[in-house]
Amino acid sequence: MEPVVGIFTSRQGVEHAIERMRALGISQDHLNCLLPGASNAQLETVPTTDAEQPGMGKVLGGVVGGVTGASQGLLGAAVVSALVPGVGPVMAIGLAAAALLGVGGVVAGAAVGGALEDSLEVGLPKDELFVYEDALRQGRMVLIVLTEQEKADAVREALAEAGAESIDAARERWWLGVRDAEAEVYTAEGLDFTMDEPMYRKGFEAALQPMTAGKSYTEALEFLRTCYPDVYREEAFRRGYARGQTYYKGLRGKYQG
Repeated sequence: MEPVVGIFTSRQGVEHAIERMRALGISQDHLNCLLPGASNAQLETVPTTDAEQPGMGKVLGGVVGGVTGASQGLLGAAVVSALVPGVGPVMAIGLAAAALLGVGGVVAGAAVGGALEDSLEVGLPKDELFVYEDALRQGRMVLIVLTEQEKADAVREALAEAGAESIDAARERWWLGVRDAEAEVYTAEGLDFTMDEPMYRKGFEAALQPMTAGKSYTEALEFLRTCYPDVYREEAFRRGYARGQTYYKGLRGKYQG
């Protein structure tokens, strides 16, 4: 299985995408969605077991502003919610989405047929979690489709036709949002940001990975040595990592859940 991700700005886009996925033969338990901004009342009434499913459509409809198509398309999926530091309240629909937020244990009992285990075996795209979080902060919705490798291109095409932004495009948009501030700090120290930007950015993004988030360079050294063997010692990388760590801490300070 391969995860394919689309980021949407409208509920109509999500509805259309879910319809396209079903037409491609993607099963319901391979459709996962992250939704931002659920109210406290909605978080308290979100069903977390199969027995509570009859009320799910109403809850999901309220969360995404009456998305009946999306609600019906995902009806029966496990639903959990969490207050994500730096993002706020987020609802995860589907086992893979729940696991991505680190709350998969809540719905492990719903993994009929091993859906959750299969999702974890193929490897959820956790190295891009910071991109999803940025999208959620902006009120966007993230649709994660787990599909066979031979269908992955067709899924990407269908998501794009439904109006999805690709994860690569979302990553670039995120970086453009922080780049100017980082360039200013870097050049203020007499350094050449234009030349060092690729290395600096690698370090910045490395500080946002689940295995490094909140850790100093020294604390994360083993991970960095393994995952960035050719660059982890470079000065630009280390400076980028330090700034990424500051960025991470700044976001987390906004929400303490």
